[in-house]
Amino acid sequence: MPEPSITVTVKLFAAYQEAYGVPELVLDFPSGSPVSAVLDRLINEHPQLQQWRNITRFGVNLQFVEPDTILQGGDEVALIPPVSGG
Repeated sequence: MPEPSITVTVKLFAAYQEAYGVPELVLDFPSGSPVSAVLDRLINEHPQLQQWRNITRFGVNLQFVEPDTILQGGDEVALIPPVSGG
């Protein structure tokens, strides 16, 4: 029997948006996945993003969260790398 899945919207900023060329993605994950699974998947698809792994913050539904926060179906996930500029 297949594992149930959830769908989340991933908002992309800075290097993540540059890598994908779009401002957001809609992705499916197995139920019970932590928010860090989103980053793992993006780095797997675009290895050049690896340099941002340890300095990216996670937001879920407009709140900063820890990497082990479990995703729920319909969550809006933001991956927030350090940004600079003026």
